Amino acid sequence: MYKIIHNPRCSKSRQTLALLEDESDHVEIINYLDGELSDDLLSFIFTNFKGNSEDLIRKKEDEYKKIKIDFSSQTSFTKAVLKYPKILERPIVIKGKKVVIGRPPENVKELF
Repeated sequence: MYKIIHNPRCSKSRQTLALLEDESDHVEIINYLDGELSDDLLSFIFTNFKGNSEDLIRKKEDEYKKIKIDFSSQTSFTKAVLKYPKILERPIVIKGKKVVIGRPPENVKELF
């Protein structure tokens, strides 16, 4: 089972979703801009992402420029993203305890 943090208006997110749907019939879509994020989900992403936690944030968004995030703090990260979900990088794909950013979409193939 795959989970994708998805924005249907984002071409990379749509491309990543298509790759996942080609691979599996079990894809849970989380439309993060529709209020489907939770503290538990964001904590899971922060804890299990093997890259730099700063890569999980879209720094060019106006909302990001309004806040300060301590990227070493799970609490700081989750509070910021829950307040401004638009700053979360997308798409993010989860399989088991693995978390991958689908930029480029082919990154998710490491989960197959």
